[in-house]
Amino acid sequence: MMDQEFIQIIGNFGFPVAITIYLLVRFENRLELLRVSIDNLTKIIGNLEKK
Repeated sequence: MMDQEFIQIIGNFGFPVAITIYLLVRFENRLELLRVSIDNLTKIIGNLEKK
């Protein structure tokens, strides 16, 4: 999201809505990384059980 768009959102919808959108975008990336890590751990545990 570009800075000008972010400032325009603040002007149009207010500070709380803009902060909520910003945090949701940031958390989405972190949740995806956590999902990938959990998938990798599941595969590793599956491989250990086969041995």
